[in-house]
Parts: sequence; C-alpha cells; structure tokens
Amino acid sequence: MTRQSRRTFLTSASLLSLAAAAKAVPMQKEKSLLIHIAFFYLKNPKSTADRDKLVEGIKSLERIETIRSMHVGIPADTPARSMKESGYNVSELLFFDDVAGQTAYQDHSIHKDFVDNYSTPLCKKVVVYDSVTV
Repeated sequence: MTRQSRRTFLTSASLLSLAAAAKAVPMQKEKSLLIHIAFFYLKNPKSTADRDKLVEGIKSLERIETIRSMHVGIPADTPARSMKESGYNVSELLFFDDVAGQTAYQDHSIHKDFVDNYSTPLCKKVVVYDSVTV
C-alpha cells in the first residue's frame, strides 16, 4: 500500500467511525430533550439478587411509550477520583421528548408498579436528576 493510499484509507476509516458514533448518540437539533437520571441505592448493597431484581424492574419501564431511549447501568470500575460518586448500585438514564413525556412516564401504571414492587422494597434511597437541553 502506498503512503497516499494508506493516508486515504485511514482518513476514510476515521470518518466512518465518527459517523457511526454520531448515529449511536440520541440527538435532536430542533427541539429540546428532557433527560431523567436516577441513581438507586439498595438496602442490601452486597446482594446480587436484589441488584438483578432491580435491573429487571427498571428494564420493564422500557415499555412506556414516551421513553425515547434508555440506558441501565451499574458503577464502572474506573479509577477513584475526588468527584466520582460510585456508592450507588444501579442507574437509569432515560430520554424524553419533553416535560409532558416525562410526566406521562411518572403517571404511567408501569412506573407506579415499578415503584411499588421494585424501588420501594429494594432501595433505601433514590436520587433523581432531570435536565433539559439548553
């Protein structure tokens, strides 16, 4: 492979990678998004069974039609930093079109079932952050 064709190949590969990454991120340019982030702290933080049950409950929320995108996670094993909070057990990141979509989610029977059957019995604390695009 000549030097020019290697450079062309690497440039093309880089641009294709960026294009794929950009498509993976839920972005809307014309309207605002509402992002709902919740951190769940289990009553029994060492219980894998409780964590798995909570994850199951969170994933059941995906059936609510106003949720545009969802990520469910556990703390990443990244290096300790003074500003890093890793005391939670499970997190959820939800994307909504607007406040009305998030309100419909809060009032939905699936969400109420989640609170009654998963969050309240399993968690000692839940911290929620809601934000809108600026």
